[in-house]
Amino acid sequence: MTDQLWTYFFVGLTFSIYIGIALWSRVTSTNEFYVAGYDVHPTINGMATAADWMSAASFLSMAGLIAFMGYGGSVYLMGWTGGYVLLALLLAPFLREFGKFTVPDFVGDRYYSTSARVIAVICALFVSFTYIAGQMKGVGVAFSGFLGIPYEWGIIIGMVIVFFYAVLGGMKGITYTQVAQYVVLIFAYTVPAIFISLIITGQVIPQIGFVSNMAGADASMLETLNQTVTALGFLEYTSTDKSMFDMFAITGALMFGTAGLPHVIIRFFTVPTASAARISAGWALMFIALLYTTAPAVGAFARINFINTVNEATYITDDQDYSEAAADIRASGGKPVPDWYKDWEKTGLLAFEDVNGDGRMQYRGPEAPDGVNNEVTPNRDIFVLANPQIAQLPGWVIGLVVAGGLAAALSTAAGLLMVISSAISHDICRRTLFPEMNDQTELRVARLAAAAAVLAAGILGIFASQLGFVAQVVAFAFGLAAASLFPVIFLGIFWKRMNKQGAIASMLIGLISTFSYIYYFKFGGGSPEQWLFGVSPEGIGFVFMFASLAIGLIVAVITPPPPQAVQDMVEDIRVPEQLNLKRTVGRQAGPTTG
Repeated sequence: MTDQLWTYFFVGLTFSIYIGIALWSRVTSTNEFYVAGYDVHPTINGMATAADWMSAASFLSMAGLIAFMGYGGSVYLMGWTGGYVLLALLLAPFLREFGKFTVPDFVGDRYYSTSARVIAVICALFVSFTYIAGQMKGVGVAFSGFLGIPYEWGIIIGMVIVFFYAVLGGMKGITYTQVAQYVVLIFAYTVPAIFISLIITGQVIPQIGFVSNMAGADASMLETLNQTVTALGFLEYTSTDKSMFDMFAITGALMFGTAGLPHVIIRFFTVPTASAARISAGWALMFIALLYTTAPAVGAFARINFINTVNEATYITDDQDYSEAAADIRASGGKPVPDWYKDWEKTGLLAFEDVNGDGRMQYRGPEAPDGVNNEVTPNRDIFVLANPQIAQLPGWVIGLVVAGGLAAALSTAAGLLMVISSAISHDICRRTLFPEMNDQTELRVARLAAAAAVLAAGILGIFASQLGFVAQVVAFAFGLAAASLFPVIFLGIFWKRMNKQGAIASMLIGLISTFSYIYYFKFGGGSPEQWLFGVSPEGIGFVFMFASLAIGLIVAVITPPPPQAVQDMVEDIRVPEQLNLKRTVGRQAGPTTG
């Protein structure tokens, strides 16, 4: 079969599975819609959490950023990995012990305030819509790649698929769909990495190939890559032009933002107990590690293959027959533009401008020694999808990777839609505006909210190209979460004295300052020379997180403490279930005598 037919086969097969799961798991109660009935097995939840966590940013964009940023791109790898560990060990079990549907639910009850709940909803919506814009952009890239259509149309197709299984199945349908999506995406990521590692280094394990010698040579793969990119005028692959403090800030924003991400936190509400939340967190970390330890190798292999196939290739225009023109170029000793490039060029995600008019594609960096201007502009989000084509792997591998990219983007998009849906139907409608609303009405509102969120997400995805690459767009969401939600969750669990006034002040300061900074430097004309402390918009959430924490602490100290019942509740959620049960029984029995 052709590459296109293999792609249709794998995408069609996997989508049939997802839709079948949605029909099988159609829910009839809010309990199932929001938290899958609290009865998801820890291993299943770990796999679903991994799929929810490994979004289009992880699958499509992270390796592409590492490929072109080298060491500087490793901040995404370090930040997201460290962030998940922070969430799993520090927050998830305690939030599960609290036993609510959503993060705003926790904030509203912990801080005994409708105002705090509404502000938490606003923060969650800002974070979720920013995040989902990156996912829908990833969906558009994947669909446009195998259908050969503009990526805006790819987003529209993805909207229809997400709408179907998120609106029907709720969290129950999403959970079991994400399990299937994890299996698809991990095979799709590792199988081509193994093939390419064998071709380039002779090593079957990509993580070993990353630090091994090139096949048939004495030089290491990284040393060869360094020499190649510097000869073309690029920065050395194993170095970076980012300041150390900016790298630290981006890593911190990604780490602490992870611990405040509503769509990841909500996954730990689906298991029966806090101990099950801890176990599922461990499983998820193992499942995530399979992809994250492979990403640096995938990025390095992609950069080598891209340079080898594109640089100094003779361009073939659209009005020429590709096969005939390519044969003529080879006969004359030249190198034709690869056919994979012509395929991706149709999507608008690759561009060539023949500046010097010689008909050849010069790929150069800013310090090119030959003085030739760069003529090739690649979009970094395409390289995981394009890697099998660049390496000329079998058609079934190409089709599998496309299905994996779509699984990664759609799994996270579905989780984010649940956050948006539950924030509107549960936290705004039932808990704030219409407390007498029954379960069936709330379920209908939740589905309508999910449908509206799908439409809004698609529109945001279309405009996400103005923000940057998928991973960078997602980084903004992490910064917003780090500055607005993490401080009130952390202090709400670990400091009894934290009150509603402090929480409200903390969330407002974190959200407004971080969003304003990102908006100014992405849309308001701000230049890097104006960055605060030299910190980029991707990392500013880490800086403002400390301002948010400080404001929250100060306001809480100078205002009345929370009620004693709230302080007792905070103590209870920090105690393991067995001890907590004894404490509860003791309280019910009253003080002992004698």
